[in-house]
Amino acid sequence: MHTPDWVQDAIFYQIFPDRFARSARLPDLGFEAWEAPPTHHGFKGGDLYGVLERIDYLQKIGITALYLNPVFASASNHRYHTYDYYHVDPLLGGDQALRLLLDEAHRRGMRVILDGVFNHASRGFWQFHHVLENGAGSPYKEWFHFDPQRLSGERPWGAYPSKQEQEAIEQEGSLKAIGYQGWWNLPGLPKFNTETPAVRAFLFDVAEHWMRFGIDGWRLDVPAEIDDDPFWREFRKRVRAINPEAYIVGEIWHEAQRWLSGDQFDGVMNYLVTAAALSFFGNEQIDMGVVNQAGGLQGRVHPGMDAHGFADEIDRLTNLYDPAITRSQLNLLDSHDMPRFLTCVKGDVSALQLALLFLFTYPGAPCLFYGDEIGLDGGHDPDCRKAFPWNDSLWNHDLQGYTKNIIALRKEHQTLRRGSFQREFADGRVYAFSRQFQGEHLLVLFNADGTTRQAALAAETTSGQPALIFGPDPQPQREGNTLQFTLPARSGCVLRL
Repeated sequence: MHTPDWVQDAIFYQIFPDRFARSARLPDLGFEAWEAPPTHHGFKGGDLYGVLERIDYLQKIGITALYLNPVFASASNHRYHTYDYYHVDPLLGGDQALRLLLDEAHRRGMRVILDGVFNHASRGFWQFHHVLENGAGSPYKEWFHFDPQRLSGERPWGAYPSKQEQEAIEQEGSLKAIGYQGWWNLPGLPKFNTETPAVRAFLFDVAEHWMRFGIDGWRLDVPAEIDDDPFWREFRKRVRAINPEAYIVGEIWHEAQRWLSGDQFDGVMNYLVTAAALSFFGNEQIDMGVVNQAGGLQGRVHPGMDAHGFADEIDRLTNLYDPAITRSQLNLLDSHDMPRFLTCVKGDVSALQLALLFLFTYPGAPCLFYGDEIGLDGGHDPDCRKAFPWNDSLWNHDLQGYTKNIIALRKEHQTLRRGSFQREFADGRVYAFSRQFQGEHLLVLFNADGTTRQAALAAETTSGQPALIFGPDPQPQREGNTLQFTLPARSGCVLRL
């Protein structure tokens, strides 16, 4: 089981390029005001030069790896509608901007992975456009899923479905209603036919092209929609032939054993941990109306989850995969596809702090969504994709300081990155686990309750007096065969045993 060694040491930061930072190196083409609420179709004008100019900020808070949402040429602000897979969008600075960002990141010892959208393209994608113009006469007609009757008959298709077509899409699907299969029946996202050899060859070549360009891996968008294990095995083979330490992480919202046996992906976006963290640390503060806007979380978030329930779920998730895979999971609290964690818990900063401490002390690579560290909030798309407020008077500086400290804690203690994981205590709203590696033994304790609580651990768990290394002092006391801890309300701490 080979996973990239660097991933378990990485601190990831997810950037939505249009919303992170706007550089003066590119002209303002009439973008939305940076401070205005985001919209589905508007552009803020963030670019990769802006990311480059803020790389000092990222390094100062401790970031060592960047995950960039799609950067290839596209007619949408999120760029999941790709029309040119071989060039970076000119609104982001083009290929040269990515070249400079990669070079500078690598000079600083940072890694960069890109979002790979290989399940679907856009109406502007050349091969798809060619079929729209030429119907059955196009040599690219097998690149997508077209209805044969529409392909040979009514042409050209409209750029957007009529009201009647939209109603038909909802009733019978896009293949019959408008003549081609859109991902989730969305007309703007024509789905590739990856059974066509030319399509497979094209997508593998795109993956290889950017690996040769120097990226450090791929985050794969909706890879389960390409229901084809040989495709992903070949993808891995091609990518790893260029960079044996490339990271391949899939967007899978559920159990992912099928893809994590060592021959496809190294990890997945660990939304199951997201759901558990929301359930336990958010508790009564969870706004289920907001949470359920993220379809992938429906049925997975349980308000009022106690420590036993949380510990059981975390034990289950920790043991789902080979330990090397568990240490390579991309663990997150929110992303561009769900409401911000802070909004999900009605602005309760203590819930976010507890969840962050868990994220940075648990096995796997922690990933911050841009702005999490300063308290950026937001509901579902597009609200979770607000522009980063570079006016620091708008920041929660205490939260930022807390985040920097837990990042430093993880970096300082290899045990938190590579050590074993053992549940130690779960009662009421109090939870504890330990991590061990090369002689170091750390204990992580949480009190998710609103009042001071006690915890008792068997004395055999430790030798000597525990030393506090992070958080409020739980005042450990030996009483017979146990260690007694007093945990302040809504707090977490880490001790060396």
